Amino acid sequence: MSQQLFWTPHKSFFNASHLLGTQHCLAVNPRSRFTNPLHRSNPHFTNAYINSSTNPVHRSNSPSPYINSSTCLSACSVVRKGKKVQPPPPSSSTMPPPPNLPPLPPATTFFWGETPEEEFYKTQGVRHSKSYFETPNGKIFTQSWLPLDEDQPVKAAVFMTHGYGSDTSWCFQKICIEYAKWGYAVFAADLLGHGRSEGLHGYLGDMDKVAASSLSYFLSVRRSETYCKLPAFLFGESMGGMITMLMYFQSEPDTWTGLIFSAPLFVIPENMIPSKLHLTMYGLLFGFADTWAAMPDNKMVGKAIRDPEKLKIIAVNPKRYAGRPRVGTMREVVRVTNYIQKNFAKVTAPFLTLHGTADGVTCPTGSQMLYEKALSKDKSLKLYEGMYHSLIQGEPDEAANLVLADMRAWIDEKAEKYGPKSNGN
Repeated sequence: MSQQLFWTPHKSFFNASHLLGTQHCLAVNPRSRFTNPLHRSNPHFTNAYINSSTNPVHRSNSPSPYINSSTCLSACSVVRKGKKVQPPPPSSSTMPPPPNLPPLPPATTFFWGETPEEEFYKTQGVRHSKSYFETPNGKIFTQSWLPLDEDQPVKAAVFMTHGYGSDTSWCFQKICIEYAKWGYAVFAADLLGHGRSEGLHGYLGDMDKVAASSLSYFLSVRRSETYCKLPAFLFGESMGGMITMLMYFQSEPDTWTGLIFSAPLFVIPENMIPSKLHLTMYGLLFGFADTWAAMPDNKMVGKAIRDPEKLKIIAVNPKRYAGRPRVGTMREVVRVTNYIQKNFAKVTAPFLTLHGTADGVTCPTGSQMLYEKALSKDKSLKLYEGMYHSLIQGEPDEAANLVLADMRAWIDEKAEKYGPKSNGN
């Protein structure tokens, strides 16, 4: 059941003008194909499956050597190719674009343009709703996407959490819409301090409360008469993966059928780790500085998006938090990532974790550590060579579609395996 997959895109995807910055998470293994550009010469898609207890015994459409799990765990550096590139684009569409990108487009009402919501969702084959949900820690904005045909049986419920600075109303909902088109009921909420939810914008001073707030909404749906007997999955992207893991730890056993992580923030890349000096200095101010937007800004959006046209769309998200990281938020990121790393063994639910090897925002080592340390009997890891952080919203269509196909294959199998037909409900 346990499985790892590595995918290598066509080498033409490695365009130096798309690559911004250099990150190092751990020491580079010079023999690893996904850390050494000299090994990136295979012009074909490569799939190498690795079982958790044995070496790979099957090679699919690939003349390339296998990558074993020990190599993966020792190599997490992101190698950049080509000449020195310009800094990432600015975080606000009102600022002049950098010289290596064309001007940003004017902001539109929706990421897809000006088409009214109801009309757009019908063209996508889904039904959509939105509302607010009152939690003990503040009101959060929620949305749902379901198959357009009300007579179509729903396979399972999927509860999705977006990443830092993002929200559910812009490009993140591309993932939500895809799952709904596949026959799933999808529910998502803006995190506290994000999007249209209450809280200081960009501030996550207590991640446990942030997770508990979204979880309270998810559980209200999961326990409803409509969905209580269906399989239910938690999905988290980026920092949303970290918060999803907290939700899992806060839940009663067997609440969730499975977990899906897209580029989860379990390990911070070395050059993204907040300065201990900064955190200590601000900590001496007895909490007064906790909400200050005073931490160094590493321009994460430029390190997350590989497709320059999609980068421009994401950059003009009117609800995206584009300020410097707040002190309390970064303090919590450090605390919670350390906590999760120490508790990977508590994960027993089936899970799928996916990561791009050129991710400059969250380290692929985190997904590898989860795969190695979790006690789940049904677990899968998929690494995509050369892909950036945002696997769906920020990659070229060919690459994004491959990730979506992998996600669909995994959840369709689990929904069938653990659904009502197999558990007798």
